[in-house]
Amino acid sequence: MTDGLTKRGSDVRGKIVEGVLIASLAATLLILLVLIIDLLQRSWPVWTERGGDFLSAGLNSSSASSAGVWSGIKGTLMLGLLVAVIAFPLGIACAVYLEEYAGRSRFARLTQVNVRNLAGVPSIVYGLLGLGVFVNTLGIGRNIFAAGLALSALVLPIVIITASEALRAVPVSIREGALGVGATQWETVRSHVLPAAAPGILTGTVLSLARAAGEAAPILLVGAATGLLRTGDKGFFDQLGGAFTAMPVVIFAYARQTGEQFREITAAASLVLLVLVLAMNTFAIWLRNRYDRKW
Repeated sequence: MTDGLTKRGSDVRGKIVEGVLIASLAATLLILLVLIIDLLQRSWPVWTERGGDFLSAGLNSSSASSAGVWSGIKGTLMLGLLVAVIAFPLGIACAVYLEEYAGRSRFARLTQVNVRNLAGVPSIVYGLLGLGVFVNTLGIGRNIFAAGLALSALVLPIVIITASEALRAVPVSIREGALGVGATQWETVRSHVLPAAAPGILTGTVLSLARAAGEAAPILLVGAATGLLRTGDKGFFDQLGGAFTAMPVVIFAYARQTGEQFREITAAASLVLLVLVLAMNTFAIWLRNRYDRKW
């Protein structure tokens, strides 16, 4: 009798916890859905009147009817490329060292704790780091390369953490088997551990790239132009030495303009950035489900 009552009570508590979790998930999805619907409703005139022209048009502060977001999209893609080239190899290399070579030493544990702490630092702090170190101390200047370095510093702890977790998930038996047949430690890591951890590493890197795409504070502090002049219309190498922009900055710039049409454009630009970030997150989930291995 007592065992039956205990089991029934556990079942009830389990159902309650499950209900709370489902309600939390539903509330999160509802907030996202309301946000998308609100942005779509506010920006509907832009899509119906201009359609794809809004995506391909450049920045314009004098005429809302010809203003667009192409410069911001291009700048975001350029920054994403810089982050991928700088942060991803460095972060994966750090994770490989911490998990495969450093062992459980005091230095490794201290480094891992500090990396996790850095992942929670507000983005504006990385903007100040970029301004103080990359722009002023190193003399790189206020350009898209300095912004890429600041964003790389922002996502580097995230890349290290996700890559470390992916490497940690690889069974020890794979390492032992490779070492047992005469492979060196580097051969084991290169030919067995990294391929097995690749799905998790790819997922983490794409998610960190989505995080970088939505950040405004770091690139504003290192010199992204907030004025709607012809900023960002130049090529990548031209922006290495001068003004640049990205989608979060474009949204901020349009939000500062007056008039109903610019408010509609602000909502449309926000929707573009939201869709871009959601697409990256969806791609990361697809990568994980497509290539993830069950051990």
